[in-house]
Amino acid sequence: MAGGPCGPLLTALLAAWVTAAASEAGPKQAVMPEEQSLVLPMTASNWTLVMEGEWMLKFYAPWCPSCQQTDSEWETFAKNGEILHISVGKVDVIQEPGLSGRFFVTTLPAFFHAKDGIFRRYRGPGIYEDLQNYILEKKWQSVEPLTGWKSPASLTMSGMAGLFSISGKIWHLHNYFTVTLGIPAWCSYVIFVIATLIFGLLLGLILVVISECFYVPLPRHLSEHSEQSRRSEEAYRAEQLQAAEEEKDDSNEEEIKDSLVDDEEEKEDSGDEEEAEEEEEEDSPAAGVEEERSDPQDQGSLRETQKEVEPDETEEDDAPEQPRRSADTEMAEDTLRQRKSQHADKGP
Repeated sequence: MAGGPCGPLLTALLAAWVTAAASEAGPKQAVMPEEQSLVLPMTASNWTLVMEGEWMLKFYAPWCPSCQQTDSEWETFAKNGEILHISVGKVDVIQEPGLSGRFFVTTLPAFFHAKDGIFRRYRGPGIYEDLQNYILEKKWQSVEPLTGWKSPASLTMSGMAGLFSISGKIWHLHNYFTVTLGIPAWCSYVIFVIATLIFGLLLGLILVVISECFYVPLPRHLSEHSEQSRRSEEAYRAEQLQAAEEEKDDSNEEEIKDSLVDDEEEKEDSGDEEEAEEEEEEDSPAAGVEEERSDPQDQGSLRETQKEVEPDETEEDDAPEQPRRSADTEMAEDTLRQRKSQHADKGP
């Protein structure tokens, strides 16, 4: 009976001791810090840090399997960042859509190298050995940098970042409507369409009000004068056009008249030629008769001239007479030819 009460007491003391040991071990385990990651998360507020020094950035999404496969390699690379003299960062495209638009990220995971504000796209496998060689051997020097409007620091990419930020906010709002509130997807689309129309109308109204505020109307006399000058200019232009059309019409009429006159002259010339040919045909018999009549007279005159010129020579009875041609006979023949040509000219 004496040992009966000691049993429960010892049990209670043992339980208290176990509880105290467990309570002491619990805080010790809670106080032990987790292994701190050396990868710096980049946001829209601190991304300008990559403009100085040498950096390697990784764009990822929590749901991307390929991104998850390279997480351990990226952490190992970050641990050796001090040895390589490089800083390592990462960007969650779901939380930071503006940065994904600034770097124009279209595939995941995406890696970028930055050296004093000059960015280059790293297209390797993303494993530690390849990343280390990329930095130590300075392979990034053979890669074309993103310059001009493609640079993440340019004004164009800043506008692209704003568009991506707006699209990200719209996506989050759509998820809030459909997931949190349980609204159907088509109702969410209708809400966005109505909101877009209202926003466009309000923006147009604001622009009209601003233009009315900055627009200075002209005085009445100046407006009337400008209206009159405008009308006079229009009238002058109309007169010029009409005058040009009249000149064109006149020139066309003159050309037509000239062509008609030329045609008539050609017809008259052809008619005259035909008449001349007919008269020549009619006068050819009469000319033949006159030539026959004139031939005996011409022959008589030719004989007289021959008698005067030729010396008195004895003519042989048996031999035929062969008159010798001289300059006088040639002149007589020329006169005869001239007379014939005159008769032919008088005929038409």
